[in-house]
Amino acid sequence: MRSSSVSTRARLLPDRSALSRRPGFTLIETALATIIVGVGVLALVESQQAFIKANSWSTHSATATYLANEIRELTRRLPRHDPVNGLYTQSSGGSTTLRGWGAESAETMAQDFDDVDDFDGITFRFDGTTGLGDNDLPGPIDAFGEIIPEINGDGTAALDANGDPLPLRGWSQSVEVQKVAPTNYSTVAANDAVLPADGSGFTGLAIDQFPLRVTVTVRFRGVYDTQDQTVAVVTWIVP
Repeated sequence: MRSSSVSTRARLLPDRSALSRRPGFTLIETALATIIVGVGVLALVESQQAFIKANSWSTHSATATYLANEIRELTRRLPRHDPVNGLYTQSSGGSTTLRGWGAESAETMAQDFDDVDDFDGITFRFDGTTGLGDNDLPGPIDAFGEIIPEINGDGTAALDANGDPLPLRGWSQSVEVQKVAPTNYSTVAANDAVLPADGSGFTGLAIDQFPLRVTVTVRFRGVYDTQDQTVAVVTWIVP
């Protein structure tokens, strides 16, 4: 009778070898799976960050190119030098002074500029100043000389305390105008340079007959940036 009960109890107990063969995860397998998933998530996050940075820079680059080309379009219809007085030198007291280069005294805003050399050394940006004393004018500006406004998220123009549109903040357009040699546009000539005739058929160039090289440098400074960052540089020749 006793042996019969032992046999019955043995049949009721689970087979330990069968238990050891049941499917499951060991601690090592779980750790490896965690590492693999973690590496995949980290790679996904890094790729997303890289995409956001690339997309942001692409947007910045497109904006900067647009701002530079607006200056180019603005100057395309203008003569090289002042249409009334031109570019000339004036001698007085043994010294010679260049006249007609840069903005004239009555030209205090972009809409007043009537020739290309008026833009030399001017920066258009939002810094709270309005005069030419520091060679800064409100901006950035478009091809009509109008200030490009800051746009809110809802598509409306941002306004200041007086209800006037705020200029596009953070961006600046710096313009440089240079006289260049007619045979080599990479060679810069002085603003008062002339080329005399050489006797071989070349009749020379007067002070106002040189080609001009215009360079617009567009920079951006973010809210937390300590200095401007150059985003685009566009150069063209006014023959």
